[in-house]
Amino acid sequence: MKTLTVTTARQNLGHWLKLAAKGEDVGVIVGADIIALRKVPVQAADYAYEEYGLTPTQVQEAEQRIDAQIKRERRAKTIKEFKGDWRELRG
Repeated sequence: MKTLTVTTARQNLGHWLKLAAKGEDVGVIVGADIIALRKVPVQAADYAYEEYGLTPTQVQEAEQRIDAQIKRERRAKTIKEFKGDWRELRG
């Protein structure tokens, strides 16, 4: 494992993160501890649970409610289409 001080890691953080993303062991010394830089998998269901505490069933229910709302707004012609300019969404 390549170990670095915080100062050294900060000076070229992008480089060390790229190495860690490729699977190389990189650690940053913080006090008496070594903190490992590692690539971790991210999944939508995990994100919803971690950020909002939602179970997979709750995520599915939310998806169904959102889809139903979009359909209602499309029928009512009140939905705005996003065309790439966030300023158009203000209104």
